[in-house]
Parts: sequence; structure tokens; C-alpha cells
Amino acid sequence: MSEDTDRAHVLVVGGGPGGSTAAALLARKGLRVTLVEKSRHPRFHIGESLLPMNMPIFERLGVFDQVMAIGRQKLGADFPSPNERGYAVFRFARTLNPGTGYAVQIRREDLDQLLFTHAAACGAETHEETEVLRINFAAAAATARLRRADGTEEDLRVDYVVDATGRNTLLGTALRLKRKHHRHQSAALFAHFAGVQRREGEDAGNISIYRFPAGWVWMIPLPGDCMSIGAVCYPEYLKERRGSNADFLLATLSRIPGARDRVKDARIIGNLHATGNYSYMCSRMSGHRWIMVGDAFAFLDPIFSSGVYLAMNSAERAAAVVAAALREPRREAALQRDYARFVRRGLGQLSWFIFRFTSPAMSRLFAHPRDTLQVERAMVSMLAGDVFSSSRVWWRLQLFKLIYLWTWASLWRRSLLNNRIRRRQVDVVFEGEDLV
Repeated sequence: MSEDTDRAHVLVVGGGPGGSTAAALLARKGLRVTLVEKSRHPRFHIGESLLPMNMPIFERLGVFDQVMAIGRQKLGADFPSPNERGYAVFRFARTLNPGTGYAVQIRREDLDQLLFTHAAACGAETHEETEVLRINFAAAAATARLRRADGTEEDLRVDYVVDATGRNTLLGTALRLKRKHHRHQSAALFAHFAGVQRREGEDAGNISIYRFPAGWVWMIPLPGDCMSIGAVCYPEYLKERRGSNADFLLATLSRIPGARDRVKDARIIGNLHATGNYSYMCSRMSGHRWIMVGDAFAFLDPIFSSGVYLAMNSAERAAAVVAAALREPRREAALQRDYARFVRRGLGQLSWFIFRFTSPAMSRLFAHPRDTLQVERAMVSMLAGDVFSSSRVWWRLQLFKLIYLWTWASLWRRSLLNNRIRRRQVDVVFEGEDLV
């Protein structure tokens, strides 16, 4: 990149988990890779709770030990339940298919910097504070216009582009592919806290989920005395806020049984942010000489902590597609179709549960889990990220959907009211910080 126009095999845009994973794997395949990140590591990012299905990817990348050293072990997730503890724990050790049985909670600034540095160690040429202004695609190559922190600009001629820009959706915006999701809209308010009461014993590292009439709340125990807490709400609820974001978040938590007791002695210590309507999907995820990974293609909701896993999993697949397409250009379209089917299949499984998570029927089923025909274990597998290819998980999730419909019908009045409230949110606009 020392000249005005240079040539590289692959340009990866975005230095988060998806981009760094794709860059590392492509560099390992002997390709010349340029990885650019518009900000500078370390930088704050939401998405601090990982899934067990992340762990094998870290092993394949060769960073498993480093990740474990900076993370806090997560053995499961808990949801409200009318038992003596007040919550039910879904333990990852109970997945249908063998797995690690755990994941980690992690500060994203630490994870993202680790993976970015690892991509460089694998042979990728990395550049921070470098923004991609535009990309022009031609039959023979793609040319990206880059701008450095000092304002200088240059062109980079490449054979392929991997868009890993997250919610910036570089190509989705440029090619007008990004679509607001018509069935699900929400907004979020979140911060880091100290002094939050943790679960006891081995459950101290688990994520906790709470529901309230306008949405749901996460509690993610990070290393040290730090708890990430966020409220994902209907946009119309956040538009009602008065006073500061901190006061509104604390007031929201004070209205939720269980959560209220855990934060009574807590204080906000930083990273207080609000973000507006953010559910979307692009109409395509690839084209001639380009491919999207992770949130660059779609983002629905953080409820099942799937963001980092979806980004890294799709990055692995995309790296294989790019390498194969560069070797055999005539196969590009077929490779991209297979990639799209794979990604959409997993997103489809997750989105069905995401769209219904705040419904009365789903609340009841999560509060009273039953393992009839191993349906509960299939739910644990879904929570662990096993949504792409397991037939053992797939047919049991279909059975769960039938159970859900029966429960929905038994609660039809409350269910219809919930549906009307959710549909109303699609037209509500909440302007917050747009974190990417």
C-alpha cells in the first residue's frame, strides 16, 4: 500500500471477530490479505457473551489459550422461573451433540485486539484508522478508495472483498441492499456496572436474562468486578425516557423483580450507550468479487448472544468460498449459493425464537422447561449455537415449535396483545447512538 495503486488478493474490511478470522484464514491459505479497521484497537464494543460453538473456532485459529486467559468461564444461561431460586439454568453440558460444555464472557476490546493481532501474525497486512470510502467493482478486479487518519487517500486494487463491517454494512449500504426488518424492531440502553450481585458457585459466570413488559434485560459477568447490563426495549419505551440515560436504565432495572435486588448496591462505571432501531437484513450477501460476513449481512437481536459466533462461523465459511473462487473463478456463483443457504439456515432457526422471545407463550416455556423427547436439550443446543446442520437438534426444535403453538393458543388473549404491541414498534423511530 505504499504506492497510489497496489494489488492484493483480498481486502477484508472491518477488524472485528469476523474480519480478523477471515483475514487470518485467508493468509494461512497463502493469499495476500489486507485487513483494514477504521478505528484503533482497543475500542469498546458490545457483544461480550460468547457461545460454546465459538470455542472450536478459537482452537482452529490457534488462540484458544489466549482467549481463556482473558475471559470468564460461562457454563450456561438462566431465565426467570417461579421456583425457589427464581430462575432456571440451561447448562451447556446438556447439549444433544458433544461440545465443550462452556463458553466465555469477555471484554470485546480485549478479544477484538487479540484476533486482529493474530491475523497479522498469520500474515495479513493490517491497517488501523483506515476507512474504506467506496469500492468500485469491475470484471477484472475491484478498486477500493482508502482514507488514512491523516486524511491522505489512496486506491487499492484487489481480487476480492470481504465485508466484515458489522452494522456499518459497507456494501449493504453502498449497493442499497440493507432492509429494515419488518417483523422485529428494538432499541437498547446498556452500561458496565460494579457491585452487582452474582450467581453463586459455578453459576457465577453465567449470563442472566430478565423479561419486563417493554423488553428484556441481560446481565453478563465480565472479568473482575464488572457486569455488563443492558435493556433491549421497544423503541416507544425508550422514547418515554426522561432525564439521563443512566437514571432511565437504573429505573428500568428497579422495576424488574430479581434484577432489582442484584443491582441495589451497584453503580455505573462506564460505557453507557444507547442505540436506536437496529434489526435489518440485506437482500443479498455476495456478488462477483465480494462477500459479507456476520452483521454486515444481518442483525436481529442480541438475545441469544449469537453475534460473535455468527460472525466467526460465517467468516470461516466465507474464507473457504473466497479461496476456492480465486482458484476456480467459474465456481464462484455456485460456492456463494451454498454459502447463502448455510448462513440463512442458521439465521432462520435463531430468528424464529428471537421474534417470539418476549411472547407470553415463550416466557412460560422457558420458565417451565421439560425434556420430553429431549426437547429441552435441543433448546440448550440452540442456546449453545448448534443451529446449522444437526438433524438431531433440528427435528426437536420443530417439535418445540408445535408445543409453542399449543401454548400460544392457550394464552391467545395475551398473545394477540403482545403481537399488536410488537407490530407497532416497526414504525417507531428511536434516535440513539448507532454503535457498530
